[in-house]
Amino acid sequence: MLSSQQNIISRVAAWLEDGKPVWLSTILKTWGSSPRPVGAMLACTLDGELAGSISGGCIEEDFLQQLRNGSLKEQYDEHGQPFKIKYGISAEEAARLKLPCGGQLHVLLEYLHADDANRGVFARLAADLDAHRKVSRVVNLRNGAVSARASSGKAAVVIDEVAMVHSLSPKYRLLLLGAGDVARYVSEMALALEYDVTLCDPRPAYLDNWHVNGVETTARLPDDVVRERFSNSFCGIIALAHDPRVDDMALMEALKTDAFYVGAMGSERTSAARRQRLPELGLSEEEIGRLHAPIGLQIHSRTPAEIAISIMAEVTAVRHR
Repeated sequence: MLSSQQNIISRVAAWLEDGKPVWLSTILKTWGSSPRPVGAMLACTLDGELAGSISGGCIEEDFLQQLRNGSLKEQYDEHGQPFKIKYGISAEEAARLKLPCGGQLHVLLEYLHADDANRGVFARLAADLDAHRKVSRVVNLRNGAVSARASSGKAAVVIDEVAMVHSLSPKYRLLLLGAGDVARYVSEMALALEYDVTLCDPRPAYLDNWHVNGVETTARLPDDVVRERFSNSFCGIIALAHDPRVDDMALMEALKTDAFYVGAMGSERTSAARRQRLPELGLSEEEIGRLHAPIGLQIHSRTPAEIAISIMAEVTAVRHR
């Protein structure tokens, strides 16, 4: 499964490669209760193939209706360049589009010709995201030309009179340690939240009866897996094995990386003992201070499913700061 941004960019790249022009809408600003955040996209071919979303569905329906009756093309021809559409300005329009109370959306609409320039740009965007690199899509608001460049900014969208810079993020990855019931529920929830999930357990036979559709499993040594694939800021590592031979082997590498989240399951007593062991593995006090342990938000969870909820709630909170 690709992230929503990655999926849309890949679909647009494929459509352009097939010679299909594409309408692309990007949310620039929101007010009040908005169903989708700034930077969310909706892509659509001339024959109505859709990817992505900018609302709960009603704006998409309005968009398709305008596509079918030709008014979308008329508006674009009138402007001759990318232009903004404002949804929910009046109470009547908000009611018609079923936007949440007070919700408004400002959307940039682009028409992408299936030419060599656009094919090259979107091929690069898709390749960067596939390679787990953050990248920006830059739109010239005067002539509609699109380019790509490496991205370091945190804002989803930056726009002025000349250009829109749209930061695109690759899919977030989670590495789970320990093939058990908690890992099963965590992986299912993480998949629903659009994470790419890998389960690692080097202990003999532990992976034999553990399977979740969409989750990669590996019996390789955890420190090697962390070092090779889970060392950047789009990665999280969650130790769930309750076995220091597995958990600590991963943590000694994970806490040295740029991973946005590193956590380990266990009680207060177990976590305290782990923090006493970790310096022996060459970790500094600052590195150990990054560890989330005991793991998860304190919701008095008891069952594996409840523990998984608390873990993914904390991962989400840390990811969004």
